[in-house]
Amino acid sequence: MSNSFLDTKRLEKLVSTRSTKSSPSKTVRDKAATVNAPVTARGEFSETTWWIGVVAILCLGAVLRLYNLNLVPLHHDEGVNGNFLVRLVRENIYHYDPANYHGPTLYYFAAIIPWVTKLLFGAAARDEYGLTTFNIRLIPALFGLGTIALIFCLRRRLGTVATLSAALFVAVSPGAVYLSRYFIHETQFVFFTLGIVVAGLRFYDERRPHHLILAFVSAALLFATKETAMISAAVLFLALVLTNIYKRLVKRSRVSTKQRKKTQTEAGLGLTELVEEIGGTSTLLLWILLGSVLFVAINIVFYSSFFSNYPQGIYDSLKTFDFWTKTGKAQHVHPPVTYIHWLVFQEAPLLFLGAIGAVFAVLKPKNSFALFSAMWAFGLIAAYSLVPYKTPWLQLNFIIPLAIIAGYAVQTFYQLDLNQLRFAVTVVVIAIGISFYQTIDLNFFNYDNDSEYYVYVYAHTKRDTVQLVNEIDKLAQQNQKNLTGITIVSPDYWPLPWYLRNYSRVGYFAQMTTSNEPIIIASETQKAEMDQRYGELYQLVPSGKGDGGFALRPGVNLLLYERKTSLVNQ
Repeated sequence: MSNSFLDTKRLEKLVSTRSTKSSPSKTVRDKAATVNAPVTARGEFSETTWWIGVVAILCLGAVLRLYNLNLVPLHHDEGVNGNFLVRLVRENIYHYDPANYHGPTLYYFAAIIPWVTKLLFGAAARDEYGLTTFNIRLIPALFGLGTIALIFCLRRRLGTVATLSAALFVAVSPGAVYLSRYFIHETQFVFFTLGIVVAGLRFYDERRPHHLILAFVSAALLFATKETAMISAAVLFLALVLTNIYKRLVKRSRVSTKQRKKTQTEAGLGLTELVEEIGGTSTLLLWILLGSVLFVAINIVFYSSFFSNYPQGIYDSLKTFDFWTKTGKAQHVHPPVTYIHWLVFQEAPLLFLGAIGAVFAVLKPKNSFALFSAMWAFGLIAAYSLVPYKTPWLQLNFIIPLAIIAGYAVQTFYQLDLNQLRFAVTVVVIAIGISFYQTIDLNFFNYDNDSEYYVYVYAHTKRDTVQLVNEIDKLAQQNQKNLTGITIVSPDYWPLPWYLRNYSRVGYFAQMTTSNEPIIIASETQKAEMDQRYGELYQLVPSGKGDGGFALRPGVNLLLYERKTSLVNQ
């Protein structure tokens, strides 16, 4: 961490007491414990209140993320990820593909539960109880909960009120909850991003090398999760640099030339003390080298699929950045203001309070970490807005720092006089109430509503798909159960491969073909051809709707046909 995070007054005290009996290491630790600590006009909460708040927020976050994880049908992308996981778990095969997919960490973390289930109870139990929708979504949900827990580690930098508020904002954020219930990479990604920040701060504050190693490990896992790690790493670095530059400019404008030279000397002293506390320059470089080796090793292990695809997996991991710069399917290309538009619809309280917190941090830069968080949040919004390829789940990257700087706004409100405080509390309560309502509405009622307002419902699978799968299961029970043959001629069928993973005779043809299987699934656009080719042999299974189709996702309806002789032994 840069020296501008040091507090000038604390350094003056440090300089004036270097000849005292206090040991240098103790002095530095005392300084680190108080540097950038928020100054509050009002008393901090008691430790009991703090821990009650921590437990309550974690419980709320857990309920919102874990309750009825099977409720929402899998998205197309979840189905693809689930397909990779099934192959990894059952065949022990996974090869990273730089052209179409993200990093490998999601699959290996998700494979733990089915692997352990097989180890304890056998392959049948693995397929029945290990590879389930709940279990694969449990991994992102736990990382989402872990992200809330990491925010509590920022208390020293933000203050009690700010930290509890930030954690609560993430706990009830509509997007953070929705994406924590999704089997995609985003929740892990933001966890590792925040892990870098927390570990880096702890290393700077406490001078303990294992925190530096944790920062490197977090960075390694970040890069092994998704190629957009380059954006997050660049923004974190720029936010740190700009924070230091801004703090120096502010100090320059407020002090005389003589005082400026003194401040520069003290800043240099701070860096010297940091290096000395670690054990000298050579020791610090040794720890950095060790962290770098771990960074490379972790990425080699994951991208080589634990050396089963070595060295091809390593080459492919480097190719991914070239593929990523060319990414941009037409349906995912949006104008630069799209993320602001989406945030206003579903994260307005966070955006509003985050903007206020950023203004506070810039106008009165007493808290360097708050200033850094503001630049981190709005730097990410700017960076992702410049990329033509946009999807709602990428918003999670800036929801976390927005929540942190919004928490800082609440901390600032807390310092106001009583009349102002009442108004501020009202604003915060309304903000939390709006977010909580939107979270419940989105995650448990309108989870497949593709109207413009529900921005996170992005080409999502319709709940009709669950009904379709139930009908298939009923037909299979009347035939050969999991051995029942299924022919899928529709060109659109994801996430059906996940739901039909236990059927051993499923053919995905994506076009009209000859079939004699008991079940055929076609697109509604293929109905005329189905009637012409199979009208005498198959009958349409009604969905209960007028057209008889099952909605897969917006604009795509599927038709379920059963062979007229399928009720007879095959």
